[in-house]
Amino acid sequence: MATQAASASSSSSSSPSPSSSPRWNYDVFLSFRGDDTRNCFTDHLYDALEQRGINTFKDDEKLERGKVISLELLKVIEKSQFAITVLSKNYATSKWCLIELAKIIECKKKMQMIVLPIFYHVEPCEVQHQTGTFGEAFAKHEKDRKASIEDVQTWKDALREVGNISGWHVHNRYARHLRGLAVWMEDVPPHLNFVTLADTG
Repeated sequence: MATQAASASSSSSSSPSPSSSPRWNYDVFLSFRGDDTRNCFTDHLYDALEQRGINTFKDDEKLERGKVISLELLKVIEKSQFAITVLSKNYATSKWCLIELAKIIECKKKMQMIVLPIFYHVEPCEVQHQTGTFGEAFAKHEKDRKASIEDVQTWKDALREVGNISGWHVHNRYARHLRGLAVWMEDVPPHLNFVTLADTG
């Protein structure tokens, strides 16, 4: 937790002045693999954030019908101040999740977006080094002619970076041990300063 707070503080200290900062449409963008967590952990996390007044984007909640999902999501990421990435076993099987993550890391570097990873039934080393189910997913991506070598490398780099960020570990299916988990967000509006996810299980 101390590492995350220090990272957030460092990011905020290098952030542009309020007059030059972009206007955020959302406080938090949630990146997750729907098949793994949509109807359990991520739904509970989303509800917990919204109940605390944190304007959170979850792709099946806020996209306007008729818009091209891919382009719209990338724009939403750019207009979000924080990103919470729920890294689950099948996260890397989805090209779209990887595209989202690459965009999030780009915003972290260029716009000081604060990224908060949650390792859901996976270890950070699996994410960093693409082992286990992450390695299996990339073995398939590398054989896919629709995925360029450059794209695959970009996805690997993004996973390596997010896996190296101090985050939170969830190994209980219903996430009951999230009681007391605190997400520290520095230098943001008061309602975001200290968020406790009481029990998302």
